[in-house]
Amino acid sequence: MSRHGLFAALLASVILSAGGAAAQEQPGAVPAIEAPAPAPGEAAPDAVVPPAQPGVTTPTETTPIETGPSTATSLTLPHDLSPWGMFIAADMVVKAVMIGLAFASFVTWTIWLAKSLEILGGKLRARRAALAIGNAATLNQAGRALGHNSGPGALLVRAAEEEAALSAGSLDHVSGDGLKERVTSRLSRIEAAAARRMSRGTGVLATIGSTAPFVGLFGTVWGIMNAFIGISQAQTTNLAVVAPGIAEALLATAMGLVAAIPAVVIYNVFARSIAGYRQILADASAGVERLVSRDLDFRTVAPAKQMAAE
Repeated sequence: MSRHGLFAALLASVILSAGGAAAQEQPGAVPAIEAPAPAPGEAAPDAVVPPAQPGVTTPTETTPIETGPSTATSLTLPHDLSPWGMFIAADMVVKAVMIGLAFASFVTWTIWLAKSLEILGGKLRARRAALAIGNAATLNQAGRALGHNSGPGALLVRAAEEEAALSAGSLDHVSGDGLKERVTSRLSRIEAAAARRMSRGTGVLATIGSTAPFVGLFGTVWGIMNAFIGISQAQTTNLAVVAPGIAEALLATAMGLVAAIPAVVIYNVFARSIAGYRQILADASAGVERLVSRDLDFRTVAPAKQMAAE
């Protein structure tokens, strides 16, 4: 074979290989199938639908999905849940309970301030009187030391002096036991009156301390009942519906405790302070009784010796 013939054979083989590669790159290409011509007088057959090609999707009409309004609503509370906002939004009964408890708390602190000053001043006067009575040698000397004071200590000394003056005419004929009993009786009444006067107002604290929690509980029950009524009307247990009523109800309980706890604590403090005040008065009364007994023992002594004792 000549050189030119060999070159032509190589060129033909390259062209054939290129054509085969192009045919392999189009696998989906389907050769058209020619339908046979219909015979005369026959109906034309239906058009042949080409088979679906792999990997090729047939476009279809899609109906748009209508999205309705979102059912997720923001759960915002309808009330201001601050203490003042809950008070404003509360029921009239719950409001009345809260106002009453606030007034009871105001009374508690007013009594605390007033009675603290009164007990402090009473103790100071009673201590000075007990010290003057303890340092005196006779009843007259104690009376001069106390002067015209209006405290319970001065009242004890004056009551003993008055009783001794009333019984002076009978002391020469009878013993002094009757005088001592009468003096003791008058002193005990003065002590009781002073303690009762000092205890005035503390009973209110006891009443507030024992009843305020139950009053607050009544407001709580009423508020929760209204909350359940709101739930039944709204036909939902949503937190936005339930929370405000329950919060208002619990505020009444909190105010009841705020009014009751200080009242109980202050009452106990006053009870101890008044007990100490009564003990000081008892010491002053015992000192007056000792002075009366000493004067009875010195009634037969010469006036000069008695003046020396004074």
